Amino acid sequence: MNGIADATTLTRLLDAAATRFADRVFLRVGDVTRTYAQSREAAATMAGALAARGCRPGDRVAALLSNRIELVDLILGCAWLGAVAVPLNTGLRGQGLRHVLLQAEPSFLFAEPESARRVLEAGHRGTLWVTGDEGVPTPGETEAVPPAPVRPHDTAAVLFTSGTTGMTRGVRCPQAQFVWWGRNVSAALRLTGDDVLYTCLPLFHTNALNTLAQAMTVGATCAVDGRFSATRYWSRVADTGATVVYLLGAMVPMLLAQPPGRQDRGHRAWRGLSPATPACAWEPFRERFGVTLVDGFGSTETNLVIGATPDEYRPGYIGTVRKGFAAQVVDENLAPVADGTAGELVVRSHQPYAFSPGYLGDPEQQRDSWRRTGDRVVREPDGWFRFVDRIKDVIRRRGENISSYEVESVVQRHPAVAAAAAFPVPSELAEDEVMVAVVVRPGGVLDPEELARHCASQLPEFAVPRYIETVPALPLTETGKVRKAVLRERGVTPRTWARAARRAHGASAGS
Repeated sequence: MNGIADATTLTRLLDAAATRFADRVFLRVGDVTRTYAQSREAAATMAGALAARGCRPGDRVAALLSNRIELVDLILGCAWLGAVAVPLNTGLRGQGLRHVLLQAEPSFLFAEPESARRVLEAGHRGTLWVTGDEGVPTPGETEAVPPAPVRPHDTAAVLFTSGTTGMTRGVRCPQAQFVWWGRNVSAALRLTGDDVLYTCLPLFHTNALNTLAQAMTVGATCAVDGRFSATRYWSRVADTGATVVYLLGAMVPMLLAQPPGRQDRGHRAWRGLSPATPACAWEPFRERFGVTLVDGFGSTETNLVIGATPDEYRPGYIGTVRKGFAAQVVDENLAPVADGTAGELVVRSHQPYAFSPGYLGDPEQQRDSWRRTGDRVVREPDGWFRFVDRIKDVIRRRGENISSYEVESVVQRHPAVAAAAAFPVPSELAEDEVMVAVVVRPGGVLDPEELARHCASQLPEFAVPRYIETVPALPLTETGKVRKAVLRERGVTPRTWARAARRAHGASAGS
């Protein structure tokens, strides 16, 4: 055993990786490059700096920081000390920020100058550290301290859910959960020590945060960028020497909508983890950019339960159950349904502490219990799972359940469409009508009536959108997920195109 395989906590994983891969580059964040040995030293001395300011094991240390080296130092330093890192969504403000601070109750909070005032206005009464100020804990200012004797089930971080379908909740993520993320995803992506992992997703989200553990598992390099830019994406991938990229499904159509150029293939990346990629975008993405996308199911509360690999994948499917996990599809009474029937995905883990034990303020769930996901899926007879929709996003029309995901997939096949979101709006029949918000490709022109005909050729009549509205951009969370609650609340506007109520085609004036 090499030490890495024996690691059961994030701290032991970092320690083992630094011993085995000492002089290999681990991190590139902004202008900072660190080897594995330097990263261990930074974590150990950051832990000392935190301890010198009164931080103790179990204390919660929040951060309202963008993707910068200080955030990585804080997360790894807290893990080393046995404190709990609480990286917060940088877009939070006002009532939303007050909500998460009331849940997390951090004793300490690290913020950038532009967000410090927001933190105080939101009611933080603990210690506040502002980047650039004197007295801020910094790696190297104290002697290294030994790692705290943390256990696999001890909380390493509290990560807040995206809040796209309700109020955000703080998920308690144990030390071992990150270790399992590293093992499971590195195995699925076939990672090696020669890989460079590029992410521009925010480190307050589990997708980006667990790339650190993936790199440590195999001795790869993790390149962390500031934020996603569709226009600069491939040049940044090339600049970092990345061989692996990390995307979310909504980003894929954005990249495909960009004008073709030499940068499309001027990089080394050949595979990428991209949950919720529209099936229609899979092959065009691979043909244009040379990158094979790998889908999967995992959430802040769970792990990579279902997934594909670069060698074995199916466009439009999230994969098969990974080793160490179990999954079922159930009805509203939680009874298993037959293969080929849509139902809610429930999952369980046989890997110790690979799942969160629960949310802040809630009692811990049993380790071997089935967990409801809120995702509507279909399991095929050969064991492959297909995502249908978030249960809260299902549209009910004329007695039929309509998948917003499937409507979006059809809309996005139209050559003038760059991105789309389908959602329900009230109908005069006390059910739902289907509405889509559409972003048009640069230089493109979209005729709503022609788009409705396109949908009618590929969807059952009851699923064809009644309302279509072009928008300059979809409202997104900081992690790139569409905020459908914003679209539902806005609903039909004077700019909305509407087709006749009970006809497959045809138009009326906007209503």
